[in-house]
Amino acid sequence: MSTVVYILIAVLVFGVLIAVHELGHFMAAKACGVRVNEFSVGMGPAICKKQKGETLYALRCLPFGGFCAMEGEDEASSDPRALENKGFWAKLLIFAAGAGMNFLAGLLIILCLNSGVKTMVQPVIGSFADGCPLQETLQVGDRIAAIDGEKIYVYSDLSLLLNLNQTGQYDLTVVRDGKKVELSGVSMECREYTDQNGKAYTGYGLNFTVKKTTLGDRLQMSFANAADFVRMVRLSLQMLVTGQAGVKDISGPVGIVTVITDVGQNSGSTAAAVRNIAYLAAMIAVNLAVMNLLPLPALDGGKIFFLVINALCMLLVHKRIPQKFESYVHIAGFVLLMLLMLAVTFQDVWKIFQ
Repeated sequence: MSTVVYILIAVLVFGVLIAVHELGHFMAAKACGVRVNEFSVGMGPAICKKQKGETLYALRCLPFGGFCAMEGEDEASSDPRALENKGFWAKLLIFAAGAGMNFLAGLLIILCLNSGVKTMVQPVIGSFADGCPLQETLQVGDRIAAIDGEKIYVYSDLSLLLNLNQTGQYDLTVVRDGKKVELSGVSMECREYTDQNGKAYTGYGLNFTVKKTTLGDRLQMSFANAADFVRMVRLSLQMLVTGQAGVKDISGPVGIVTVITDVGQNSGSTAAAVRNIAYLAAMIAVNLAVMNLLPLPALDGGKIFFLVINALCMLLVHKRIPQKFESYVHIAGFVLLMLLMLAVTFQDVWKIFQ
């Protein structure tokens, strides 16, 4: 497939994930009896629109964006069905529903991808390469459960967590004969070994077991994949806070489109490209879910934060934060978020030209 096709696929992925997010808000609002004035997929001028009952449904020309306009969302309203006049739990459900739908979409994609998996590699040591020094510390049959306190959800976590630690000294948690064993300061060095066929490879000298999967294994693996995606967001934010990563390492829509295009072109076959892009789509969906729940202004998490603060204020001092002040905070947060997105987009475009 050509580059243009992959770009269109990437744009479609974003459009679908945003539509799914807004659909979550829409469905929760309808379920809670909130009046929805407009449900729109896309931004800009409307390509087509239809009024059905109290709600205007619109498809707009720009594939990025979308919105679910609820009565009383950003302003006071006397309508008893306005969002502002609903209770704490209804608002919480509506605000969280968008992220919930994104997470569910990512999980469903993973379930589809794993449905045909016949075998899986387990983080269980099956044997050691000749000359591997880890034989003195680890044993055949050990299941590596955690590295440096981070749980092993799936086999691929081993390389991820080993690469995060640059010291070469690791704290391992292994399950041995049904019991957890803590191993501190284990020295693990990536070097050249020879496999059973006499070919040289670079690794840690550990050979892991492979097992045939059951339906239960595939379901467990899918939920583990989703949990792993959540952990990757947390680790990325942690690296930003500690300075291990900077703004230059952040990618916006343009950067992600570039990654999807590169993955598609380097997959070798159309089937592999579809599978790899679907895997990326699942990762992006879960990322969107987690990022939207961060307690930052303009995001769903910011609205949930103010919802909780207002509930506490009503409980303690019988007053809530003025809605006008809350709106100003969200507007300021939105402006800062857009400025960040512009900076990241400029950086992504600059990388392409470089």
